[in-house]
Amino acid sequence: MTDKIIKIAIVGITGYGGLELLRLLYNHPNAKVVSIHNTQTENTDISEQFPHLKSMYNLTPTTFDPMHIMQEADLVFFATSSGVSKDLAQDFIQAKFPVIDLSGDFRLPADIYKKWYKNEPASDEAIQQAHYSLADFYDNKVTYIANPGCYATGTLLALAPLAQNHLLDKDNIIIDAKSGLSGAGKSLTLASHFVNVNENFTMYKANHHQHIPEITQQLQQWQSDIAHIQFTTSLLPINRGIFVSAYVKINDDSQAEKIQELYTATYANKQFVRVMPKNQLPSIKQVIGTNFTDIGLTYNPDTKYLTIVSVLDNMIKGAAGQAIQNMNHMFDLEESTGLHLIAQYA
Repeated sequence: MTDKIIKIAIVGITGYGGLELLRLLYNHPNAKVVSIHNTQTENTDISEQFPHLKSMYNLTPTTFDPMHIMQEADLVFFATSSGVSKDLAQDFIQAKFPVIDLSGDFRLPADIYKKWYKNEPASDEAIQQAHYSLADFYDNKVTYIANPGCYATGTLLALAPLAQNHLLDKDNIIIDAKSGLSGAGKSLTLASHFVNVNENFTMYKANHHQHIPEITQQLQQWQSDIAHIQFTTSLLPINRGIFVSAYVKINDDSQAEKIQELYTATYANKQFVRVMPKNQLPSIKQVIGTNFTDIGLTYNPDTKYLTIVSVLDNMIKGAAGQAIQNMNHMFDLEESTGLHLIAQYA
């Protein structure tokens, strides 16, 4: 283990993603949070607003100043809402200063971003300097990392072994994904109001979720003939968790028999992806509080459909945990550093 200490700034500290970064980085042996920043004026100690941080951190949000951040820190995390980092990140991009961005602002080309996020995009030049990094397949030393979305992480890890081996039927990729309420962020809406969520189950953004082009874009990197997927999202009445059910057509029974081995081989050396035994499917509870994605498979020889289930904690593997995993790669640390977490099973 190296004794390297990475000095970190976090922009967007009061959202779920920023708070989760603070929590996870507290026990990271090679990280020190040196500054925190809001996009709004705030000058009180973070523990006054969030008492669970009392005696853990002594940090007060300071004015966002890119030059000061670059002088004091080695890396900045953007944990802001979409539409914010595209403006605030410009100075860091120009200076090639290390950034890991948890928002969606740099995951897509400008025209696609504008269509799906309904925001003005960053410049093409800035977007081209960002690298979309699914941390378990980290493959490129860059200074600006666009951290994947939570639904995208679960879906891409579920489909990666098939897409990487060109085994997906391009016309039969059906994804039914479900998320806990924290995936909607902290801003209260009618859809996220307790009375509407508790003891209820709803589908939302059918065919319109902003993670659809992100997923399709990465699948095309692995299997170029994939033009579209059928993707729906639903809201679970739980705080955390992503449950992805993927249904893909496998027309060759002999090929289907080898798929379990394919998944096992693909993820054999991936520390944070665990493949279940054949015909066993995972539950959300087994990954809550961890950076793991657990995947299970079962094949129906009558319908020729393979069911793939992947589960993860949307705030950790789907956001802050994966961002730290990417940080570990970026700074040549062992990838699991600071992420040895056991599930909060009870």
